[in-house]
Amino acid sequence: MSLHGVLESLPTLRGVPASPPSPTAQHARVLVLADSDTRWKWGALIARQLAPGAELHGRLLRGRATPTVRQLREVGVDPASLDEVTTARFLHELGPGSGPRPDVVVLSLVGGAVQAVLHGLGRVWHGQEQRPVVVTGYVGVVYEKLTDGLLLRAGADLVLANGAHDAQRFRAVYAGVGLDPDAVVETSLPFLGGQPYAPGDDRPFTVTFAVQPSVPGDPRDRMYLLRRAADHARRHPDRDVLVKLRSKPGEHTTHLEESPYQKLVRRLADRPDNLRLVYGNMGDVLDRTDLMVTVSSTAALESMHRGVPTAVLADLGVREALGNHHFLGSGCLTSWDRLDQGHVPRADPDWLARHGVTPGTDPFAAARERVRLVAGTRPAPALRTYYTPAVAGGYLPGLLARYGLDPTGGPLRDQPATTAPADPGPVRRAVRGGARWAYRSGVQRVAPLIRRVGEL
Repeated sequence: MSLHGVLESLPTLRGVPASPPSPTAQHARVLVLADSDTRWKWGALIARQLAPGAELHGRLLRGRATPTVRQLREVGVDPASLDEVTTARFLHELGPGSGPRPDVVVLSLVGGAVQAVLHGLGRVWHGQEQRPVVVTGYVGVVYEKLTDGLLLRAGADLVLANGAHDAQRFRAVYAGVGLDPDAVVETSLPFLGGQPYAPGDDRPFTVTFAVQPSVPGDPRDRMYLLRRAADHARRHPDRDVLVKLRSKPGEHTTHLEESPYQKLVRRLADRPDNLRLVYGNMGDVLDRTDLMVTVSSTAALESMHRGVPTAVLADLGVREALGNHHFLGSGCLTSWDRLDQGHVPRADPDWLARHGVTPGTDPFAAARERVRLVAGTRPAPALRTYYTPAVAGGYLPGLLARYGLDPTGGPLRDQPATTAPADPGPVRRAVRGGARWAYRSGVQRVAPLIRRVGEL
């Protein structure tokens, strides 16, 4: 369904706040730009932490991973408005004379998109006395492309780090290229919360295997993990074994999923009755989980925060490509063999503290203070990205062009800078929907077939 259909089916998302802003926030506005369901969840919850009670508005950057109705509902955040935009349209909305501006802009995007928007905002806000505060960061575990991702986010007023461990690494990267390391602000993942773990006497012991769209990527490795989950269910018929899925077939999340577990499960010759596939909000699933199992999902941090026993699988190795190396020292690296034998991992308290999983009383206090200081600076500081045409002339123009911008941060000549009609019409919706279907079919059907042919 197109976003127009989303807005029709979710009327509270357009024009009417779910609840009035608190008196302390008065007329404060926060605008979140996101490019997937997970990043929308992170950005919206970060906005709530940085400006409690402010009026929240959402924009979804048009692309392959634009959330569906189900994905938006699963997040459970109701903004005052929500719309699908291109980069050029978003920049036009924040330019001079385009209506009320937000006080804070949260860029919850992939690194390249953050860089493009920062260049565009630097252009439309050039020379202005006052502008919104720009915030960005990472949705979860940062296990690859550390330098690449950080330099693409450089230029925002705040780059949020999910704990002391990440803050130290981020500042070292910025200091190493002469950027201000104070732009990095230590916080915590905004969706850590929920009730502390307590075994349930009124339900079976529940094992939740939290799958990931792209880790591991090889279909054979994914099938191995699924078979081991099924074996665990057979060995422990008194347990419920849940395979927590991220998306339904045809949907996309932050990462591509070429071999969905919904399809792989059909290959199981003897699927045990106590093995079930489940969707839904991760917090709701954790409410009934006694053992969380994953390769490197952020769900591991959510479960550790609650005190749920958490297993990070080493069956496929402990490798940077899998992201489970992030959990070195946590005490949670283990295997299906050990879990089958009854092993229950216990997370190391010092590791949890360093990684922001057991944060202090208010892990967002420093970020709110930084927002206040930047907002009060006159004239407003310029957005200074690390990458400029002079620094990265062979890299930056192509990156900006992918998001419809020229090297100055302005829209390319064939990109409209103004807003499109609210309703794109049935023909445009059909074409857009068909293009997304073709893209997703290529990822989930054609690409795996080509690989199999290539292996013959």
